[in-house]
Amino acid sequence: MSLIKFGTDGWRAIIAEDFTFANVAQVAQATADHWKSEIRNPKSEIFGRAAKVVIGYDRRFFSDRFARTSAEVFAGNDFQVILTPEPTPTPSVSYAVKNLGAVGGVMITASHNPPIFNGFKLKSHFGGSSGPDDCKAVESYLGQTNPRITHHASRINEVDIRPAHFAAIKRLVDFKLIATSKLRVAHDALFGVGAGVFETLLAKTNCTVTTLNGKYDVLFGGICPEPLPKNYALGGAQLRKNPHDICLVTDGDSDRIGAMDGHGNPLTNQQVIALLLHHLVRNRGERGVVTKTFNTTALVDKMCAAWNLPLTEVGIGFRFIAPELMKPGALFGAEESGSVGFANHIPERDGLAAGLFLCEMLAMEKISVNQIYARLEKEFGPHRYGRYDAHYPLEQRATLMESLKKNPPKKLLRSPLAKVDARDGVKFIAEDSTWLMLRGSGTEPVLRIYAEGKSDADMEKLLKQGRAMLR
Repeated sequence: MSLIKFGTDGWRAIIAEDFTFANVAQVAQATADHWKSEIRNPKSEIFGRAAKVVIGYDRRFFSDRFARTSAEVFAGNDFQVILTPEPTPTPSVSYAVKNLGAVGGVMITASHNPPIFNGFKLKSHFGGSSGPDDCKAVESYLGQTNPRITHHASRINEVDIRPAHFAAIKRLVDFKLIATSKLRVAHDALFGVGAGVFETLLAKTNCTVTTLNGKYDVLFGGICPEPLPKNYALGGAQLRKNPHDICLVTDGDSDRIGAMDGHGNPLTNQQVIALLLHHLVRNRGERGVVTKTFNTTALVDKMCAAWNLPLTEVGIGFRFIAPELMKPGALFGAEESGSVGFANHIPERDGLAAGLFLCEMLAMEKISVNQIYARLEKEFGPHRYGRYDAHYPLEQRATLMESLKKNPPKKLLRSPLAKVDARDGVKFIAEDSTWLMLRGSGTEPVLRIYAEGKSDADMEKLLKQGRAMLR
């Protein structure tokens, strides 16, 4: 029990070490106890609701079995359980929670973590990740009640919740325009749960869709299923042999988006975020508040300033973006990892919705994705973003962060230091907007170094400077 510690939106651990059937049952029981308490609480937003929960799972080892165990615990606590019959994208689960009026949802996934991990993600009634207060509340119930398990199927209904979500994201875009665009769309699923989704979404259109790395492989082809250029080698090689107009990339549970151009050249997640913002504002004519995490590209700041869009900067993690997306006047939210969300949808990152918006952008502009981004750089200047993940002991992290705050560098490359932001990790910002940041992962013994400069060479020098700080 002491091994169960919640992170950003749930609990992740190594399969068979801490992520066991017994521990999953304990977490499911604690979640059921919390939600039952909230249903009875007149001050709660789910007061008086029917005890209904949605449970989904990804393609990781034993995810289906862990999901079934969770479902049997909720059923044993008199919840009506909607269980997906096969691996399902996380945003489909989030959409179902909101659409079906459930008190919450559970997604068995470790998202982009290495294959040895699995996780228990919590989704709240509004269709987004549960916040820190809910996670702490669930933790407080751990061990208070022995798991109540029923194997009777009467309270567990297997329902494919994907069609409703797919219909919803098709309504977000001008789908008729996409359907007649003759786009050649590739999708690198990184062996994750999104395999085949864009073939389904664009069926009966005149688009050509090719799924890359769609094999069901619990080891994800030997990579971490995260949309980062270092993981695009296999898909990029296939695109060089068979070019397309764009390649969309989704992570292990399809809530994050990345991309390559049609010839297999990677686009960074920062470029994808800028392209999506450009499309929403300039092609679709939308206005509203933009929210970004403070480790996201400074290009977003410059675009918002030029277009007179209000910009809100928040801490790292989509749980800080979700509340902003639910406020009146919201437009778009993005964080560095490829997590993007859209107002008037669900307050959740949705890699599948983002993929359709990129397709709509190409259908509208009728030029290559590289040409669109080149225009942005010509207007706002070059921005070269990089990230380096270093293994770093958890017990040494706090000491390092304190040292960095007290002893910041006097300058970054050629520019004097202008600001130190230590709200989550430590970010050094130079007068010319160049920046360098160090922050520990919330789920792994990893320390991430982020950097943005005006050229690839500058970005690499900044990352090198960051690595030197670890010593």
